[in-house]
This record gives sequence, structure tokens and C-alpha cells, in this order.
Amino acid sequence: MPEDRPFPLAIGFLGAGQMATALAGGWTKAGLLDVARSRAADPFEDARSKFQKATGITTVNGNRDVAAACDILILAVKPQILPAVLVELKPVVQAKHLVISIAAGVTLQALAEGLGTTVRLIRVMPNTPCLVGASATGYSPGSTATTDDVELVGKLFTAVGKAYRVTEPLLDAVTGLSGSGPAYVYTLIEAMADGGVRCGLPRDVALALAAQTVLGAAKMILETGQHPAVLKDAVTSPGGTTIAGLQVLERAAFRAAAMDAVEAATRRAQELGKK
Repeated sequence: MPEDRPFPLAIGFLGAGQMATALAGGWTKAGLLDVARSRAADPFEDARSKFQKATGITTVNGNRDVAAACDILILAVKPQILPAVLVELKPVVQAKHLVISIAAGVTLQALAEGLGTTVRLIRVMPNTPCLVGASATGYSPGSTATTDDVELVGKLFTAVGKAYRVTEPLLDAVTGLSGSGPAYVYTLIEAMADGGVRCGLPRDVALALAAQTVLGAAKMILETGQHPAVLKDAVTSPGGTTIAGLQVLERAAFRAAAMDAVEAATRRAQELGKK
């Protein structure tokens, strides 16, 4: 890492919503973020208040104040309002700044047009489980980003989960799969728990069993390296309970619905980028 970036880092957040809060919390737990020197800005007072209470990071009135205090800037605003933020930042972004965008669909080219073609840029798509050290992240550096910049981003996001460098066109698919994916999984867990309650389990027990089952199944895939179909067959006895449940999921087009959800979210990310 560059000598002028000792850990923990002073990181500036442009936008203080849920993802910024999750990242700040995750990096603080990992010992990578200096709470005292970091800053955040958000147009909404309620968001600023919640962010500061959750993270301990000082919030300031404007984005330029964040840029003045921090060399690493996280663009964590909604894609629809990002152009206005870029206009505000352009006069104050300097050679010392590394700009990391987590805005869905906004291309490196659009960022460069908004901030200037010499600004060091990296696009990242994380997800909210970074707060518990279990994020799934894709990232793609711009042509102006240095090797040290890319290593730094890899270190930051590996510290809060798993991070994969991909080509920029694939970041929309990352958005549709892992960026939006936690919501799909939460819906599945909620539905499984409701099924348990329907069959007589107490609500708290049903929810804990459903969540732990998803956690355990995911760990089996990651730690054994086996294909999900192989692991599925290992729990599917002839004429047993599991195949009865799987038949219902097949009739409901469960797998097709999951695929369609990823595809729809990917298309939406592409639409946001065009806008």
C-alpha cells in the first residue's frame, strides 16, 4: 500500500444510507477504518443522524467537506441523484483522491465524464452482509486506477467478505445476483419460517431453523466445492420427505422464478446506467 495510506484509513462517504452504514461498520470491525478521521454527508438529516449513531463517524453538511477531509471517497448515493453529486465534487476532487462508486448501473465512463478523465475510479458492487463480514462483492477498476488502488479495494472488500474482480460489463449481473440477492434470500427464509409456523413450530424456533439451514447449506457449497445439485441429491432419499417438497417447488417454477429475479434486477441496473 502507498505509504500515505496507513491503516486504519480516513474514508469519506457521500451518502449515509444503509449500504454506507454497513460498509462503515464492517470496516471498523475489521480495523481498516479510522472512525475519528472519517466523514460522511447526506442531504437528509435523519440519514445523517442514524449513520452517526450507528457508526460513530462524524457527519458534515456537504459533500465538499467530506472530500476536504478524506482522500478515499465512497459514492454511496442513489444512481438518480449521482449526477448532481458529481457536479458538486468535480471542482474539489484532486489527484490524491481515489473515488470508489457503489452506485448501481453508473458506468466508469459516466463517472469520468462527471468528475474528470484523470480521476482515479473504481466501480464496486457489494451487498449489505458486509456488516457481518459476509459480503459478496464484484469490482472493476477504471483505466486511471493504480495497482495500489486496486489492491486497496481488494483488501477493503475482502475484509468484509469475498470480493471478485470482474470486467465492467459484468457488474450489472453482479448487481442482479449478489447486490440484490440478500433480499431474495430473506424472502426465502421468511417463507420457510412461515411454513414451519403453519406446521406448528413456534415463530422464533421456525425463523432460527430456517436461517441456520440457509447458512449451513451455503457453507456446504463454499467449503466442499461441490455443485449444489450434488449436495441436493445427497439429502434426497427415494420416496422421502425432501423429494416431496422439491416436487412442490418444481411445480411452482421455483428455480425459474429465481433466475428471472436475477435477470430482472440486472436489466434494471442496465436501465439505471443508461439514464
